[in-house]
Order: sequence, then structure tokens, then C-alpha cells
Amino acid sequence: QVQLVESGGGLVQPGGSLRLSCAASGFTFSSYAMTWYRQAPGKERELVAYITDFGGRKTYADSVKGRFTISRDNAKNTVYLQMNTLKREDTAVYYCNAAQSNYWGKGTLVTVSS
Repeated sequence: QVQLVESGGGLVQPGGSLRLSCAASGFTFSSYAMTWYRQAPGKERELVAYITDFGGRKTYADSVKGRFTISRDNAKNTVYLQMNTLKREDTAVYYCNAAQSNYWGKGTLVTVSS
């Protein structure tokens, strides 16, 4: 049974940091590129970050470039999203996804507010 479980969301003040984790099981994690998406209230889901199967290449949405870092640990079947200098507009539910698959987590809510 495929599972992707996100964690690490919460309430943070503008300028703060959070690290999201996504623990994978039920499939060969190291065979997939992984992505983080987010969906803000009233908006469409957008791609935030992408990492290849062994982490050799990473790409980011322009809106988070220089502030967010995606990484992965294939030994732990986990992908991470380090989010720094958070802004109010980063408020969203964050989802991880195995690229080009229907494997999605249920999401973790990040709220950036003072």
C-alpha cells in the first residue's frame, strides 16, 4: 500500500522557518523524482520544488527560489522541504508527490501570520 505522509506544518511568523518532511512507503522511493506542491485558499495547486531520484538536480518555483530547499534521504525514504524567510503568501496546504505518479500525501498546513 502506497503511503506518503507529510509532517512539519504549523503556524509561523513572517520571516520564520519550517521544515516539512514526507515519509514514503509502499513503493521504490529511490526510483522516483519527488515534488512538493502547495495549494493556497481559493487558488490552484502549484509546483513548489522538484528533486531527481538521487538528488542530483533540483528546481524551484520562482516565488520560492533562494528561500526554500528540497532534499531527500533515500535510506529513510523521506523527502524534505526547508522553508526559510517565510511570507504570508506562503500560507497553503503543502503536498508531496512522487513525480509522474498518482502517489500523493494528504498534505500539511502551513500558516504564516503574525
